[in-house]
Amino acid sequence: MTRRVLALASGRIAAAVLAAIAVLALFGPLLAPHDPLATGDHPLAGASGAHWLGTDYLGRDVLSRLLDGSRVSVLGSLEVAFTALAVGAVPGILSVHLGRVFEWVTLRLADTLVALPFLLFAVAVVALLGNGLTQAMLVTGALVSPLFYRVARAATLAVARSPYVEAAIVSGASTGWIVRRHVWAKVLPPIAVALAQTVGVGFVIVSSLTFLGIGVQPPAPTWGGLLASDLGYLGHQPWAPLAPALLIMVTVWACNLLADAVRDVSGEAGRALTGRPGARPDQRSETAPAPSGGV
Repeated sequence: MTRRVLALASGRIAAAVLAAIAVLALFGPLLAPHDPLATGDHPLAGASGAHWLGTDYLGRDVLSRLLDGSRVSVLGSLEVAFTALAVGAVPGILSVHLGRVFEWVTLRLADTLVALPFLLFAVAVVALLGNGLTQAMLVTGALVSPLFYRVARAATLAVARSPYVEAAIVSGASTGWIVRRHVWAKVLPPIAVALAQTVGVGFVIVSSLTFLGIGVQPPAPTWGGLLASDLGYLGHQPWAPLAPALLIMVTVWACNLLADAVRDVSGEAGRALTGRPGARPDQRSETAPAPSGGV
């Protein structure tokens, strides 16, 4: 699937942008030209050779704070996405195979989680368990998990009615073997699309919580926290929120673009789009030369 995604221009663009964001998350604190927590004597200074993006209201270098805060934003979004994947996809697949009681219970739980406003619930959990980003992200991931549950369940239901799965059940194959051998390969593409979209949603959630001062307390830098601090000084630096807002927007856009690319290469339409061998016989016959009329 990776080769097919990279065969598309949109897939290459999304991969390049996300790779750059990953580099910022890994090496951003090391690339920061100044100490992101060190105050200076020139607050609200404009861009210069010493401070490429200027300074904030305490004289701290904005570029250094952006680079240092990228790790928290990326890790938080990944925590949301992979928590939702683990909590939602596994019960979604098993709900088709473990009987009506398990199916009914998991469906009711998914409906309950959908009804909860995840942002307000995350705020309540942080108030109870302490102001930490990890617990907020884990709770938020659990509240987002119904997306993966429904996607995994729908894909598993389509596979469960196939003759080879019914033959495996009749032959006495275990549920684990059926899932590993027949179900997982069919469920993986829609789950990959949902995962890419959820990473983008995770960036929005992390930015929203840190904007409100939840999860990471100032002066620790985050993209959402930089937005919140810059909004109080728009009269002096109206351009200040552009850098963190642009980073958030580009990252979310790249995640959605990657999800679209994965969706495009999944199924017969995606294989035809990328020229992947192994298309259906009726697809190949459209481009194959016509047989000669001689006997």
